[in-house]
Amino acid sequence: MTSELNGERQKRASWSGQLAFVLAAAASAIGLGNLWRFPYLAAQYGGGTFIAVYLALVATLGFALMLSEIAVGRMTRQAPLTAFSRLRRGWGFVGFLGTVVPVLIVPYYCVIGGWVLKYFVTYCRMALTGAQPMGEAAAQSGAFFSSFISSNFAPFGYGAVFVAACAAVIVFGVKNGIEKSNVAMMPLLFLLAVAISLYVVFLPGSGDGLKYYFVPSLSALSGSDGAFSFAQLGRTVLGAMGQMFYSLSLAMGIMITYGSYMRREDSIEKCVRRIEIFDTAIAVIAGLMIVPVVYMFAVKTGTDVKEAMNAGPGLMFITLPKVFATLGGAGAWLGVAFFGLVIFAALTSAISLYEACVASVCDLLGVGRRPATFFIGTLVLFLSTFSALGYGAWKDVAPFGMPFLDFFDFTTNSVMMPVVAVSTCIAVGWAVKPEAVIDEVEACGSRFRAKRPYVFFVKYFAPVLMIALLVSEVCRALGIGGWKI
Repeated sequence: MTSELNGERQKRASWSGQLAFVLAAAASAIGLGNLWRFPYLAAQYGGGTFIAVYLALVATLGFALMLSEIAVGRMTRQAPLTAFSRLRRGWGFVGFLGTVVPVLIVPYYCVIGGWVLKYFVTYCRMALTGAQPMGEAAAQSGAFFSSFISSNFAPFGYGAVFVAACAAVIVFGVKNGIEKSNVAMMPLLFLLAVAISLYVVFLPGSGDGLKYYFVPSLSALSGSDGAFSFAQLGRTVLGAMGQMFYSLSLAMGIMITYGSYMRREDSIEKCVRRIEIFDTAIAVIAGLMIVPVVYMFAVKTGTDVKEAMNAGPGLMFITLPKVFATLGGAGAWLGVAFFGLVIFAALTSAISLYEACVASVCDLLGVGRRPATFFIGTLVLFLSTFSALGYGAWKDVAPFGMPFLDFFDFTTNSVMMPVVAVSTCIAVGWAVKPEAVIDEVEACGSRFRAKRPYVFFVKYFAPVLMIALLVSEVCRALGIGGWKI
């Protein structure tokens, strides 16, 4: 196997350097999960308490999973579909599951990206012409959103534009496509995020919202009677762990794919730490952009803050337009900046998911990048039709009582990703052995300082928590036992 892997290393594309890899991996991690799910969960689970739990999980569980995936990719020089079969005979099913995940996520993710594009265009029109398509004070933002997603062609059309943008980047390859696009988009994304958060922080009355966001609250650890509750602590931990998957792009095949392009002389351990810092910073900044203004809006309108911070599309496409409308003439321009930022975040994540699929096709069939990109693009457009029409023409077709988009989201994020994560940990921790990953991490010439904690995390800690997350997510989705995150 060594000679075969050496041959792969000679011909496989690679990042131009360590910074390029960190930017690409961080770009994949910074997506919609940071922008609408992190602020919601922080508001639901005690502000600073949730942030502290999340940071602890990122530094332990997230570190072990991300390092393992990147090491597997660099070790095998393969995308997930073929990486595990190269690593250990009989474990190819892990790679297959890890490839199905992005194949199912990309279509509905691009549909949501199309929604963001629609809102960006709408806010540009509002800022430049003074139009009010959502009514006075965005009072009809809910009706506007429902009308758009239930129309017969617009959701698919905007989503198709998003798919085409991703394909245009992917077809140019690792250095000329993905790397250059990240070099352009990531600084813009970061600058927009910082600028919007600073604007929000200095709004009159934002102080109470900032306290609500950052000051730890015992509500994340207490039951309805105010006493400490292990059940509530468990919900907080599992909520933070689920967010970690969204936020760090774990169990989606992305980190294995991007790791396969990594140079041997670059330090995996240092890169993982930097990616985690970058991604967590954006998640916290996302909360700064959203929580204070939603808090102010909730107080002004007499709405419960947790209700106003509703997770998912409702927060971004219904609540925030109402919030922006309360800011007067600046609100439309804030909408332009915010949805421009979200476009960048969604694009960088969608490109990485798309690349995981394309790389798997290239590795399995030995075809070139262009035909693989065209094949995956065609497949994505076909599958996106279900999510695009799931709230409109096909609304009466609801697998397990869910619209298609919600069904694909539940299948991938709540079921398949924890299964892939558990399988990866068992494969690395028990079949291949952690020593193989440790050797790969130290191949750059530096000592793996977190060696002992890593072995414990990947063999014992991570599998137990992943199984707990899987059970809790299935119970939540099916309404079993009243479990809710």
